[in-house]
Amino acid sequence: MTYKDKLNPWCIIRPVSNVQMRIVGRFRRRSDAEGHLRILKQLIPNVPLEIMFDIAAEDTDPEVLLRQRSCEE
Repeated sequence: MTYKDKLNPWCIIRPVSNVQMRIVGRFRRRSDAEGHLRILKQLIPNVPLEIMFDIAAEDTDPEVLLRQRSCEE
């Protein structure tokens, strides 16, 4: 996650399947995300959109996570 993404943790997402999602936009405040979501739902009412707070792990590389776990044990 980049520094810019960390500054904008509120996301509007579009679920593509049960496992995948697409980030439509990132926002600094929830109220900004809600306002954009309201407008998007008026413009494209048939597309499912949701708001979520994105707390991504610092390092999601599986090898790094395994090394961290082995160091903790």
